[in-house]
Amino acid sequence: MASSIALVSNYVNLELRRTFRDTGFVIFGVGTPVLMYIMFTNVGGGSGGTDDWAVTAMVGLAAYGALSAGLSSGTAVAEDKAVGWLRQLRITPLSPAQVVFGRAVTGSLMVLPAIVVVLLTAMIVNGVRLDAWQWLVLTLLLWVGSLPFTMLGIANGYQLSSQTTNVTNIVCNLALALVGGLWFPISEFPGWMASVAKWTPGYRFGELGWNTTDGEAPSMTGIVVLVVWLLVFGAYAAFAYRRSGRKA
Repeated sequence: MASSIALVSNYVNLELRRTFRDTGFVIFGVGTPVLMYIMFTNVGGGSGGTDDWAVTAMVGLAAYGALSAGLSSGTAVAEDKAVGWLRQLRITPLSPAQVVFGRAVTGSLMVLPAIVVVLLTAMIVNGVRLDAWQWLVLTLLLWVGSLPFTMLGIANGYQLSSQTTNVTNIVCNLALALVGGLWFPISEFPGWMASVAKWTPGYRFGELGWNTTDGEAPSMTGIVVLVVWLLVFGAYAAFAYRRSGRKA
C-alpha cells in the first residue's frame, strides 16, 4: 500500500513540475479568468466594489478558471501520447488505474492557482469581503467540484489526437461556461435554456460557490448532478485509457 502511494505521489510530482514549467499554461490558464473578471466588473459601465455582481462574477470566473485548467490537463495527455510518453508509462510499475488516478490528482491541483488568483483579485480590485469560513469553503468546493471537468479533459486526451483534443477541449470549455451561466447569470437566459442549464455540470459547479457566498449549504440536487457527471466522465476516461493502450 505504502509503495503504491509513493509511486503515485512521485508521478504526480513529476507531472506538476512539467505543467508549471509551461509558461503558456501559467499565463493563459491563470491570467485569462483574472482579465475577464476585471473587464466584466470594471469596464464598459460594469460596477466594482462589494455589490452582488462583483461577488457573482467572482464565483463564475473562478469556476471558469478551474474548468479551463481541468480540461487543459487533457491536452497534456494527448501531447504525451503523441511523443510516446504514455508507452513509457506502461512499462513502469504504475498500473493503468494508478496512471489515470495520478493524472486526475495532477489535474485537480492545477486548478487551484486559477481559483485563488481570481478570488484575490476580487478582494484587491473590487474590495469583495466575505467571512473567513466562506473564503475557505468557497476555495475547497470549487477545487473539489472541478474534478468532473478534469476527468473529461483527461478522457479527451486519451481518446483523441493532440490537435483534436485541443479543439475539443476549447469547445467544451466555452459551451460549459456559457450554458452553465459562469459568464452571465442564467436569469438572463430564455426559459428553455435556463431549464437546460440547471442539468449541466457547469451551472451546478458555479452553484456550489454562489450558495457559499449567500451563506447557504450546497444544493443536494446540485451535488447529485455533479456526481453523476463525474461518474460519466470517469467511465469515459477509463474506456479511453484502455482503448489508447490497445492502439499503442
